[in-house]
Amino acid sequence: GFAPSVQDNNEALDVLMEALEKSGHKEKVRIGTDVAASEFYNADTKKYDLDFKHPSGSPDDMKKSAEEMIAYYKVWLDKYPLVSIEDPFDQDDWEAYSKFQAEVGGSVQIVGDDLLVTNPKRVAKALDVKACNALLLKVNQIGSVSEAIEASSMSQFAGWGVMVSHRSGETEDSFIADLVVGLRTGEIKTGAPCRSERLAKYNQLLRIEEE
Repeated sequence: GFAPSVQDNNEALDVLMEALEKSGHKEKVRIGTDVAASEFYNADTKKYDLDFKHPSGSPDDMKKSAEEMIAYYKVWLDKYPLVSIEDPFDQDDWEAYSKFQAEVGGSVQIVGDDLLVTNPKRVAKALDVKACNALLLKVNQIGSVSEAIEASSMSQFAGWGVMVSHRSGETEDSFIADLVVGLRTGEIKTGAPCRSERLAKYNQLLRIEEE
């Protein structure tokens, strides 16, 4: 993909909205985001550091509790056409997920990636505590196609969304394009079409459509 130089998360979304406006696609496109919150969660302080990459350390006002993160995301939902939020909290912050799901899960897709790791046992727990409403499905994350299909079936049976996803270090193998069609999930995450290993999946989807 492409990473323009921006100073904070809100600016990134503003730049995206400006691009949609200028391209004439503002009314056609909705936004999904992968927060990857486990990457900036401090288990000792139980805070999320929104400026964790700052070389001299982040100010206290950039270190948020789970409650503050929920409020932060709600501002996004009010301001931007967000329809999907992936990994909004740490992978073991089940309480925060459940609270967020209860408050906004009826209007936005809350996707578990690090939370669920395509593992049927963690999917079962998420269903039990009502932690999210969608699964990010990565076959090589759980290790077998059969376990991935089990996790997908559990999620779909519960009425969740399922997003079939590539992973970093991808090749031009296009199997996940066939998988997303075969499982009828309707959602695929395979990156911006700027490199061949990503284009391979989109081209396979086009070939399937032609059939």
